[in-house]
This record gives sequence, C-alpha cells and structure tokens, in this order.
Amino acid sequence: MHLPVTSDAGPAAETSGPPAADPVGVRRRVPWGAALPLVGALALWAHSVLRTDPAGLGDFGLVGALPVTYWAALALLTGGFWYCVRDPARGGGWPAAYVLGLLLLERATQALVYPTALYAWAWKHDAVVEHLLSAGRLETTAERLGDMAVYDQWPGFFAAQAGLVRLTGAESAAVFMAWWPLFSSLLLLAPLLLVYRTFTQDRRLVWTAVWLFHVANWVGQDYFSPQSLAFALYLGVIAVVLRRGGRTEDGRRPGGRLLWTALLLPPIAAVVVSHQLTPVMLGAGLTALCLIRDRRTWALPALVVLAVVFLAWNLTVSLPFLREAVPEMLRSFGDVRGNLETGYGSTPTGTGPVTVSWVARLLSGAVLLLAALGVLRRTALRTRARPLLLLTAVPLLMLVANDYGSEMIFRVLLFMLPGACFFAAAALLPPAAAGAAPDAPDAGPVRGGRRRTALAGAALLVLTAAFVPAYAGKDRLSYFPPDEVELVRQVIDGAPPGSLVVAAHRNYPLAYASYGEIGHYWFLEDAKSHVREVLGDPAGTLARDMAGVAPPGRAYFLLTRGQIAGSEMNGMLSAAELRRIERSVADSPLFERVGGNSAGVVYALRPTTGSTP
Repeated sequence: MHLPVTSDAGPAAETSGPPAADPVGVRRRVPWGAALPLVGALALWAHSVLRTDPAGLGDFGLVGALPVTYWAALALLTGGFWYCVRDPARGGGWPAAYVLGLLLLERATQALVYPTALYAWAWKHDAVVEHLLSAGRLETTAERLGDMAVYDQWPGFFAAQAGLVRLTGAESAAVFMAWWPLFSSLLLLAPLLLVYRTFTQDRRLVWTAVWLFHVANWVGQDYFSPQSLAFALYLGVIAVVLRRGGRTEDGRRPGGRLLWTALLLPPIAAVVVSHQLTPVMLGAGLTALCLIRDRRTWALPALVVLAVVFLAWNLTVSLPFLREAVPEMLRSFGDVRGNLETGYGSTPTGTGPVTVSWVARLLSGAVLLLAALGVLRRTALRTRARPLLLLTAVPLLMLVANDYGSEMIFRVLLFMLPGACFFAAAALLPPAAAGAAPDAPDAGPVRGGRRRTALAGAALLVLTAAFVPAYAGKDRLSYFPPDEVELVRQVIDGAPPGSLVVAAHRNYPLAYASYGEIGHYWFLEDAKSHVREVLGDPAGTLARDMAGVAPPGRAYFLLTRGQIAGSEMNGMLSAAELRRIERSVADSPLFERVGGNSAGVVYALRPTTGSTP
C-alpha cells in the first residue's frame, strides 16, 4: 500500500506511483560515501569512551569529561546522516543506521563509562522490584510502606522487571538498568516510524523527524522507570489508531476494527496498571482524535477500552491512593502558574547547572519554534497531518490539571515531542519538487539551494550537540561511584529491622532499599524552619529526630557525595554547610562513627543516649 506523499506543490504532487528501480550506477556509489562517516564516527566514539574518566565530575557533568574526539564523532555522525537523508538516491537503510549510531552515542555512552547505574530514581525503582521479589505480594494500603505503597498500586512495570530478574537469574534489576535508556529509546523507533509514515512517504522527512525526536528528548524519562515503558506503549496505541484510521490509496477504510481493538487491549491495560499519568494522556489524545471524522471509527473503540480498564483499576487496586490524592489534584486544577513552578530544591544553582538548564530550554524552544515554522510553511502537510498536529497540542491541557510533583512541564514536553519533531523536520527540509516521489532515486532536485541545505545541516548539528549537555550535564548529581554504592549497601545490610536512616538529601544509591523494614528520612525535604534548626544545632536536632527508634532498630546518619551534589546543584545547602553538620555529628558524644570511605560517612546514634537532646 502506497500512502499519499505530502508536498506543498499542490494536489498533483500528493500522490505518486511506485518508486523507480535503483540505477546500477547509483548502487555502486552509495556504500562508501554513506558508510565512511558512520564507521569513522563509531570508531571515534569507541576511542572516546575508553578515554573518558568519570572520576571527579565537575559542574558540567559528563560534558567536562568527554574528550574532543567524542564531539568529532557526533559532528561526523550528524554530517553523514544529513548527507544520506537529504538525497533519495542514497539508499533507505542508511538513515536508519545513522539513527542507531546516534542512539549509541546518546544513550550507551554513560552505560559504558560509568560502572554503576545513574539516577537516584532508578535505584528507587530497583528497590521496588526487590520489594516485590522479597514480599511476594502487593501492599494496598500505606499502613506499612507509607508513601511507597503507591508503587504497589501501579505495579505493572515493577512486576514485569521482577519476572525478568527471575527469568534471567540476575542478582537484581541493577544489573541491567544502566542499559535501560538505550533499550527504551530503541522501543520507540517502530511506533515513531509508523506514526510518521501515516502522513508521508518522504523518507527524508520521516528519518529527520526520528533523529530530531531523539535529540530533543533530553528530559530523562528514558531511564529505568514506568514512564519509559508506558510512553512506548502509549505511542504504539496511537500509531495503530492513526495508521488504521486513515484511508488506503483507493479511498477505502482498512477493515478488521474489532480484531485490532482486541489487540490493543493488552498494551492499554499495561499502560493503566503501570503509570498514573500516561493513561490520562492517552485518553486525552484518543478523545482529540474522536473529533476528526476519519479517525473516530478507530479512536472511539480504543477510548472505550481505555475507559473501562482505567475505571476498573482505579476503583479497586489504586483506590487507596486516589482517596488521598484527588482532593489535592482538585485544589491544583486550573492553577497553571502554580503547576509550572518548581518546588524547594528544584532550582539549578551554580555556573554549570544554570548553563545546562538554559541549554536544555533553548534546545526545546528551538525544536518547538521549528515545529511552528513547519506548520505555517507546509500547508499541504499541515492539512494531511492534522491528527498529529492535534495530538501535539493536547498535552498542553495537562498544565491546567496538576503540577505532578513539579514535573508536569517535562511530561507535557515529552508527549508533545513526536508531533513537534515531525513538523520541525518539515521546517528543516525543502519540499519535494512538484510531481516527484521523494522515495524514488531519480526524484530529481528539491526546491532550495546549497545555502539552504548547509544552513539546515548546521542547525541540525547544533541541536544534536546541545543534547549532550542537556541530557548529561547534571551527571555530577546523577552518577554514584562504586564506593558510594558500597557504603550505602553496608548500612542497609547491617541495619536491624525497624532502623531509621537519616540523610540530608535522597540523592544517593539504594536510598529506598529495604523500605519495608527500614525507614528513611531526608531533613532537607522538611520545612525550612526545621532545616534552620538543624543548621543551628546539627547534632542535637538530629539526635532528637532520631531518638524515637525502638530497639533492636538503630538510627543512622548518612552523608554522601551524591547528597552534597544534589543539595548544591539544586540550590539547597552548600557543601560547606553540610560538612559543618557532619563535623557537629562527628564531635558529638551522642553519635559514633560506624563506617565511611572516599564517597561518604555514616554515624549511628548511641543506644545509651535514649531521647537525650
């Protein structure tokens, strides 16, 4: 089946016949010109990985540790991609190969450079998997687990990972979670291609949009998390609805609606039982597609299935959480300004974090600006891809609903990206010449000269380079060296049931390990007045906070480099203030040192102190 080809050249250019056969001469010229930049880029990247030392990361994270050969590899890869994708005569498989190369440079570098997995939240999710494996059942109330019980009420992702751990015989999910960003990004390729090919057969536009998506997706939702899997499933459902909801070349509608709706049930159910926000985004998107007559016959059955599964789950398993959360959600509804604001400890501080934050904002702003230009400039494409344009705008409505823990703006951006990158790619690429099929090797020249091509290629290179600081510029905060992992593991393994671990900030590995038996408290997340009390009398205040632990449990004070980085880079307490707190605890007779290494130190409240301040 050949879908219409989008072009600005009018109705005559919207449809084309089968691509012409590749001329023999073209085939002989393609491999070397297309392959050499890719091979060279991968060789430079491999050399860069071997030369990158993660020790002593500065305020610019991994950016400051990468050698110049990495940037040369990125430039060579981008140039090779642009060389291959803009000319239909250079083979359809090469852009795919370059996108895979991009994913290696983007998402595999950290997995190879760092000996441990990134992100405190990834370690938190590892703890949830461990809890499911050890407990063997779900907790439906907060009586024992506190706010961690919410994960047991949306267990789809964690149950799947627990099954994978048992199936592979791995020690824990931490064995493979460092590679999850690459895996989750690969999962997005198929649905992205299906979505984009629904609206155009111009492979230049399709692959440039895919490239831009992975460049613009810096927000970090690809890590070991329910959101990463739920987003891939969301995109898969949308792709099927869009793909089956159109018309074939002869004007007929695809059949098999009942069968395809039944096939959508498993991914929809997986989304509902894995994540709180994604089903809402999926429902909003399907509702928007119901407004378009050609898509309604497929979007409506999928929406009904989603509504039934969503209500069934939320009125049973997740009801305990919703009873407490819904009143707060109603209070924040309509407060767009409040939903956009970040909370205490979310403001980048210091030259590196501020610069990285602005690079990320400019990257997103540039892609969205290009998308707006593409919508305005490509009239025929805008008309044909109206469903995708609508899906791009719908996530903005979520800014009215909730702040989602000060993260709603990032989630909105994530769900806007598939459509935004499609139209941004249209802005970078010149429209195909009238009457030409962009897939055909003899399609002829496109409108736009060498200067335009060079400017567009330069823009693509700048956007691609900006991804690195936007994505890896905070690795000082996200990376935990083996010494830090080992120190925290010693604390957790040696703590009796009922113990309490007190820390400044939750940014350290295994921060939630054994959360069913061991309590965790981070005083920088308490009221600012209490933080001032800790600063005024560190040892005395912390001793009072820790005095309620009943034997045989013990109370521990833990300070690690990850906490210091998280506090400093997020505008909380400085390293000097945290070190002063540590010295007060070290000098106090109320505490005894029970462990420490190059990454941190741990003290225990002496059992004889009781509740003495």
